[in-house]
Amino acid sequence: MKFSLDKHEKYVVFKLEESKLNSLIAPIVKSEFILINTEGIRNVIMDLTEVKFCDSSGLSSLLVAHRLCKTSGGTFAVTGLQPTVEKLIKISQLESVLTLVMTVEEAVDLIFMEEIEKELKKDAGVS
Repeated sequence: MKFSLDKHEKYVVFKLEESKLNSLIAPIVKSEFILINTEGIRNVIMDLTEVKFCDSSGLSSLLVAHRLCKTSGGTFAVTGLQPTVEKLIKISQLESVLTLVMTVEEAVDLIFMEEIEKELKKDAGVS
């Protein structure tokens, strides 16, 4: 499986460099998300620009990443959705669960806004 990790101070961009996110690839993707999470990284941007096909196993890997990030108080954002993958997410009614954004830059902005909001709440003593 080909992918790249672009690590930053507050987030990681996980770019899947495959045309399919299916039952052959999804278990490896899940393992990578678990490794990222155990490193203490709580904000992940999943770039699916190159993915043209996704099945239920692929969706499951995205949901695992979402849960890991959420449980650790972070954000999981999906970017670069191709029409076929976006359609599957909508048919599965996961657009209300997953954070979908158009570009990596928008996802970075979203993460920084949420991090600032968390800091402000922490400073104000709100949980």
